[in-house]
Amino acid sequence: MICRLLSLVVLQTALLLPLACAGEFNRVLNLGDTIPKWSGLVGIDDEKHSFDEVTGAKVVIVVFTCNSCPYAVDVEDRLLELDRKYRESGVQILAINVNTDEEDSLDAMKARAKDKEFRFGYLYDPTQKIARDFGATRTPEFFVFDSQRELIYQGSFDDSPDGKSVTNRYVENAIQATLGSGAIEVKETAPIGCNIRFERVRRSRTPAR
Repeated sequence: MICRLLSLVVLQTALLLPLACAGEFNRVLNLGDTIPKWSGLVGIDDEKHSFDEVTGAKVVIVVFTCNSCPYAVDVEDRLLELDRKYRESGVQILAINVNTDEEDSLDAMKARAKDKEFRFGYLYDPTQKIARDFGATRTPEFFVFDSQRELIYQGSFDDSPDGKSVTNRYVENAIQATLGSGAIEVKETAPIGCNIRFERVRRSRTPAR
């Protein structure tokens, strides 16, 4: 409930803002940046996965998500439908979870993926490095890359967090424009969701002399 209330405040604020220019909502990645690479991330299949597995796709969608955030749960059915619609067109979806609490553990991820019948990869990074590399801060948060693996869209899935009043399908519009060589009208939006629960990184102290 707290997560939803905080996210509604963010949503209301975002709706009052003009459409973002590159990097306005992300302190790490700008539009046109190359996809950060990864390796050794364990998936729900208990295998280790790397960036090389997406090199053949026409469009790659990386979504930071989890089991515990209601916004991430709300987007699952729409994401599954997107996968069914565009998988044969060379669009590859990769879901990544970096939260480390019990309800977002790898075992919990496996159970969730089985229940929802995920066909796309669902990877776990308890080091949280990949989220920092992408500049991801919320779940769900989407990053769309073209065939050159350059960032063409980042932010929310669409303009309706609960999926009940969608008027602009940001991720799908980016896919369609890319596959059809068209222009992407909205390239960045504020990600609406729960905060990624980053572990505190303690700074090492310099011994006193």
